[in-house]
Amino acid sequence: MAESASEDDTKRKFREALERKNAKSSNRSDHKDGGDKKVGAHGAAGNRREFRRKSG
Repeated sequence: MAESASEDDTKRKFREALERKNAKSSNRSDHKDGGDKKVGAHGAAGNRREFRRKSG
């Protein structure tokens, strides 16, 4: 009986610790007010690049 009581106590402690952890992380901002990512932010990546020799 003492073993099951200690297991219950351990489970209760872990549950309380998990609740504290979740409460602490839920206070943070999720940055949901930010806009979507920019499409094509790095220029024309789809186009083929052109290389030319120096003429002189």
